[in-house]
Amino acid sequence: MILNSNEIQQIIPHRHPFLLIDRIIELVPGVSATALKNLSVSDPVFEGHFPGEHIMPGVLIIEAMAQTGAVTILSMEEFKGRTAYFAGIDKCKFKRKVIPGDVLKLEARVVNRIGMLGVAEATATVDGELACKAILKFAIGNKI
Repeated sequence: MILNSNEIQQIIPHRHPFLLIDRIIELVPGVSATALKNLSVSDPVFEGHFPGEHIMPGVLIIEAMAQTGAVTILSMEEFKGRTAYFAGIDKCKFKRKVIPGDVLKLEARVVNRIGMLGVAEATATVDGELACKAILKFAIGNKI
């Protein structure tokens, strides 16, 4: 299943400038998703972060991975119309800079879910090279 940015916004509540995924290129609802984020020097994240050496903030890479995970879980029929809240992060590692011109490939795979709580393994890569990896925890909220 492929989703464009308009379809992504039907699943998660994030909007510009905080929608950090441009396209879902693979989706198995409740199991896994792969997303892309095309980075441009004109993106708001680069305006004040390390002027002279534009680098995507690590916390926003993690947020992009979390949004990919949110699409994974909220695309399930039973969770449509709900919000997934970030509940924790473990084993986070950054391996390379993410800069303008990069295409960030984000992958999230749900590894455990009990009721309204879950855990996902997530990675962010550029040209096949690992930029970040983490274990993300989430809680599914009430319908909004």
